Order: sequence, then structure tokens, then C-alpha cells
Amino acid sequence: MGIVNINDDSFCGDGSLDTKTVLAQAERMLQQGADIIDIGAESARTNRGPISPAEEIERLMPFLMAWPRLLAEIASPPPWDDSQVWPPILSINTWRPEVIAAVLPHGGDLVNDISALPDETNARLCATHGASLLIMHSIGQPKVPHTHVHYEDICAELDNFFDKKIEIATHAGLSRDQIILDPGIDFAKQRADNLTIFRQAQRLQHWQRPVLLPVSRKTVIGQVLGIPHAPDRDAGTLACIASGFQRGAQIFRVHNVSAATQAVKVLWNARAMISSAS
Repeated sequence: MGIVNINDDSFCGDGSLDTKTVLAQAERMLQQGADIIDIGAESARTNRGPISPAEEIERLMPFLMAWPRLLAEIASPPPWDDSQVWPPILSINTWRPEVIAAVLPHGGDLVNDISALPDETNARLCATHGASLLIMHSIGQPKVPHTHVHYEDICAELDNFFDKKIEIATHAGLSRDQIILDPGIDFAKQRADNLTIFRQAQRLQHWQRPVLLPVSRKTVIGQVLGIPHAPDRDAGTLACIASGFQRGAQIFRVHNVSAATQAVKVLWNARAMISSAS
């Protein structure tokens, strides 16, 4: 999953409000092997104020309207990788129901919702428009720091959370096949919580749904390596991909698609060789 930020305050400094620039970035990621493009108009950084729903919609719509044309201009199936998902999946990274209601009629296969699904609203909107839903674990409102949160057992917390949220989503009309799970690395979690999730990621296979690990350049990587500048954390990101891959994660949300794709290909082929040898 390649990250495309349609904003000017991304924590990695790679966002843009210029539609041509972000479309070119998405095209480059597809050429590097991305299966999913995740577009978001509002930074999740808690040290930045929220934008209005109207502004979020205004930023997203030009990309959505140009997306079909972009795909039409790219060779299909892609000649660079016969294992790549094609046509690629378009994910819309938003959590406000009014934004989801406004943009889904114009495109989007998946809603990447960081709100922790407090009620049925976003799930019902996805069901209405035939989109899948990514449910991310967190606590409290997005755009609000939750550095005070403490869990006695983060794995037990995730178990209880996803049991409840999957029930909410299916009650709203989504099938289980339309649900993806995300443990929410760095969201309302401390360093020890994040590292425990990486160590115990295989537990997330319990629900038999695809698991996304949002590993790219995360704060926990900077904490472990002592690297304050987020764009310098790609090596640590690849380590997290390898860890997650070995423990069953299927989707990795990244900024550096080229490096991530190469890492996953090597891991996949190594696993295939081990399986055939055994």
C-alpha cells in the first residue's frame, strides 16, 4: 500500500496539494509495484489542527476524478510484475462520515478509517457503496494525542476491540470479506505496546481477515534506533515488514514502495523455497 498525501503537513514532508504532483507520485508507486494506493487529505499528526470536511473533500475530489484516466494511460496488465494486483485498489484514508458519503460515489474501493469505528455509520456507508473497510485500533478521537493511554495487556485489548468492531461492521451490512484489520501502530500506544504487537502479530490471524501493518517510518522505529528524522527510518521499516511478513501480515502501508516491494518479493521467494524443501 503506497501512501499518497494530498496535504502540505505530512510528517514525512512528502505531501502536496497539487493534483498533478500527487497523481505522478501514485503512478510512480504503481510502477514500483504498489497493489494499493492510499490517498489521504488530512495528516494524522496530532500536533496539527484538523481541516474541515469541506476542505478534505475539496482536496480528494480532483484525484478521484483523475484516477480512471491515470489507470487508462498505464499498460494493463502491468508489464513490470505479473504478481501485482491489477487494476490496483484505491484506498481513501478518511474517518469523517460526511467525507465518506461525499467521495465514495465518485470512486474508492476501500475506506482506511482511523476513527476506531465508534458506531455503525462508516461501515454502513461502505456497505451502501460497495467499498471495503479497514478497521484500525485506537482509543478516542483522531487528531487528539493519546500518549497517556496504558494497557495491562495490549493483545487482550486488540482481541476485545476487533471482536466488537467486526460485529458492528457486519451488523451494518458489510460481509466479513469486506473487512481488513489494522492494529494501529503508534496510535494511542507506547513503545512497549507497539513492539509487543510486532512480536505477537500472528495472533491477529484469529479473525481470518487480511491484516495491514502500518509500518512506514513510525515513531517506534525512531525510538528504537534513535532516529528523529522520519525519512531516515526506511531500514527500520524494512525490518518491521520482515517481522510482520513472518507473522502473517498481508498488507504493508509504506512511503518507499520500491524498497518494500523488493523486500516482500525476497521474503516470499525464500518462504516458497523453504516450503518446497520441506
